[in-house]
Amino acid sequence: MRSITCLLPALLLTMAWAGGFAQTIRRIDGSGIEAPALDARVRQLMADAKVTGLCLTIFNDNRPVFAKAYGYAKAATMEPMTPSTHLYGLSLSKAVFAHLVMQLADRKIIDLDKPLVEYLPRPLMDYTFPGKLSNFKDLEGDERYKKITARMCLDHTTGFPNFRWFEPDKKLRIKFEPGSRVSYSGEGMYLLQMVIQEMTGENLESLARRYIFGPCGMETSSYVYQAGYEKAYAVGHDKTGDSTFFPRRPLANAAGSLTTTMDEFNRFYTMLINGKRLSGKAFNEMTGSQIRIRSIQQFGPLSWRDSTLNDGIQLGYGLGFGVLQSPYGRAYFKEGNDQGWGHYTIAYPDKKIAVVILTNSDNGESIFKYLLEAAIGDVYTPWYWENYIPWDMR
Repeated sequence: MRSITCLLPALLLTMAWAGGFAQTIRRIDGSGIEAPALDARVRQLMADAKVTGLCLTIFNDNRPVFAKAYGYAKAATMEPMTPSTHLYGLSLSKAVFAHLVMQLADRKIIDLDKPLVEYLPRPLMDYTFPGKLSNFKDLEGDERYKKITARMCLDHTTGFPNFRWFEPDKKLRIKFEPGSRVSYSGEGMYLLQMVIQEMTGENLESLARRYIFGPCGMETSSYVYQAGYEKAYAVGHDKTGDSTFFPRRPLANAAGSLTTTMDEFNRFYTMLINGKRLSGKAFNEMTGSQIRIRSIQQFGPLSWRDSTLNDGIQLGYGLGFGVLQSPYGRAYFKEGNDQGWGHYTIAYPDKKIAVVILTNSDNGESIFKYLLEAAIGDVYTPWYWENYIPWDMR
């Protein structure tokens, strides 16, 4: 039987499109914004920054009270964005995967602190994943790989680069002592996915169907491309509004192959923020700080330079989510970015207020700072660290 908590957003989103969303949206500081005023602000920001398409959902009392799609799924044909348009999930794939892993940890299927190589019947160097895209032979001679745990993969402290193909020699290496600092890594997710698949004898798509998609009624969401997506999908758009791409991934990868819709992702997010399908301990570990982040920015040269810039919000990483502290309690966030796409989510659990922003435009991230301020009064998201430079500051 599907969870009522997961199915609730479907009804609420239908109400939103029928004009039945909350007239006053509560912000984290106790103030409010009227739905028509927010709607006008969204439209103005999109016009000013030339954002092609956007989906916005706001949660009060941990349920969606405003949900609306704007602009175009495909600018070239003026196809409108809708709640059922299929979208590239980008690194929101990692958020779904993290929840899945925490469910496995709750069931004692995996120990977050046991070295991952101890789960493998053969040496790590013997494995290739996924579909020969990645192998682990480059790690030969560096015994530090034997220290890497599921926790390190989820809080991005493996020492791996984001992806090996960004390295000058295209090789996988451990760049610092595992567990010592945060450096965002899709390669860490690849390793953890491979180990879990070996342990369980199931692939990621099957596991996600059982632990996430099925319980939440996410009938079309998948880590693998489905032919049905061709009926209604969005493409990414560059800064000039030209189309980029919609991925058709034949292989599931936890780092970024998820395809979903606004409606279906909101079902997952409602489950997430209500702490469903996880023990309280697992939920708090996932959304609480495991390690502090002191880098100036998340990516690029400034990711290796430390400062006190974000000490005021105690920026850190949980298990699959970034975390921060505000005067209104902790918050946990997850983003996604690729050519032509940009997504952001953040939840303030003490206030039971959250937001999901999904865009198919390179210009989308340039309105995140102003949109978060208007929608929920969030002035704590580390927009400079995220490189969410506003359109009028560039």
